[in-house]
Amino acid sequence: MRSGLKLARLFGINIYIDWSWIFIFLLVTWNLAAGVFPQIHPEWSLGLNIAIGLAASLLFFGSVLAHELAHSLVAKASGLPVRRITLFIFGGVSNIEREPPSPLTEFLISIVVPLTSLILGALFIVLGGASLMSVGTSLGNPTQALRNLDPLSTLLIWLGPINILLGIFNLIPGFPLDGGRVLRSILWAATNNLRTATRWATLVGQIVAWLFIIAGIAMAFGVRIPFFGTGIISGLWLAFIGWFLNNAASQSYQQVVVEDMLEGVPVSRLMRPNAPTVDPNIPVSGLVDQFIMGTDERAFPVVVENRLVGLVCLEDVRKVPRTAWDETQVGQIMTPADKLDIVNPREDANDALNKLVRRDIRQMPVVQNGQLVGMLRRRDIMRWLQLQSETSS
Repeated sequence: MRSGLKLARLFGINIYIDWSWIFIFLLVTWNLAAGVFPQIHPEWSLGLNIAIGLAASLLFFGSVLAHELAHSLVAKASGLPVRRITLFIFGGVSNIEREPPSPLTEFLISIVVPLTSLILGALFIVLGGASLMSVGTSLGNPTQALRNLDPLSTLLIWLGPINILLGIFNLIPGFPLDGGRVLRSILWAATNNLRTATRWATLVGQIVAWLFIIAGIAMAFGVRIPFFGTGIISGLWLAFIGWFLNNAASQSYQQVVVEDMLEGVPVSRLMRPNAPTVDPNIPVSGLVDQFIMGTDERAFPVVVENRLVGLVCLEDVRKVPRTAWDETQVGQIMTPADKLDIVNPREDANDALNKLVRRDIRQMPVVQNGQLVGMLRRRDIMRWLQLQSETSS
């Protein structure tokens, strides 16, 4: 999830909004402004309903951001790098770049998220309840009690239960939800094997996901499900969440399998040691004729006396008009070495793969003491993983 708009940087973590978030933000605002608040306060004007709906949506997603920040800060305190937090259609996700080093660390990182939501929910309810008491409203008639509230108190009373429901939902043991990660930490501690624990947590997560899908379809056909209710829109939404959880569980398990297979494997074992190199002084036409057309490579390290000075790729060539190929040198269009992501031959292959994925690039030069010693390509890593998988099976 690399697309989106950068919103801010808090505690050294970049905060992004995915474009799908705009849809859910508008949907929540419309539901509140056109449905929830007019039922509670029929005397409110359209403008007031929209204003309070916008405020409620912003504060709700602010609460989502708060629990993701709690998640990320505990991870950072445990020594795990966190690159970004992204708000998207299903809430928020923290991009923690490595798996936790121990079951206890995973438990603490995971449990803090629902706890944050529960604490925020309780705080909002206390503040809203104080407003109820201050106006002397009897709780014997909840509808009338809510109608006596001012806009701010109404906002607080809505935010309280919704945060508590969010906290409870996150405790569902559906990996990779936080409840599923809590379950994995327990299984990890019991088996002393992260891969085994992930496999069992993934299985439970997929069962939960399919229960969501089945329940959502049933709701769409008029069946009333406890806690979730009924209706086509609600049912399709629940089924969509189940589909997302099922895919996320499978991907999370595959990621752990990859990390397990690459553990302890150095880059030197997977790199291409004799990668074709080009001179910065040759024309682009020579690059195309002698290198690009003659090999299946799409990127070439540019070297001078075996020292890396840059990297030139097919995308660089496409930026040069065909009529200028003979007059333009490779050194003029290459990406300089100081702007490249490079890797050391002794570096862990999993860390190198994370670099490739994070930067969305297909290859990286392997450099030792300033000297080019090879090229690490994503497809070589994938081929090695496939071979290892076939061998083990």
